[in-house]
Amino acid sequence: QVQLVESGGGLVQPGGSLSLSCVGSGLTFRDDVARWYRQAPGKERELVASIASAAGGGNFINYGDSVRGRFTVSRDDARNTLTLQMNSLRPEDAAVYYCMARLLNTDYWGQGTQVAVSS
Repeated sequence: QVQLVESGGGLVQPGGSLSLSCVGSGLTFRDDVARWYRQAPGKERELVASIASAAGGGNFINYGDSVRGRFTVSRDDARNTLTLQMNSLRPEDAAVYYCMARLLNTDYWGQGTQVAVSS
């Protein structure tokens, strides 16, 4: 049974930082693409970051335009954990953040973790 569990959300002031984690079971993140998405009230779900293993080693990493340069996605293969380091947070970054991982062409989602950015 595949399960993704996010944690690390909370309330932070503008300019602050948060680190989100997603622990996977029943699948291995390095075997296929894994992504962070977010969804704010009244808005569509937005891709935040994507990470996938490269054949020659290393990873393919991509970011949404709104977070590039501020957020960093990483993967701990030993712990099968996906991390999103978020710096220089802005009020518009407030949303529910979800991790997604793919196994055998099926996408699995976590339950989400809430991030609030406010002074």
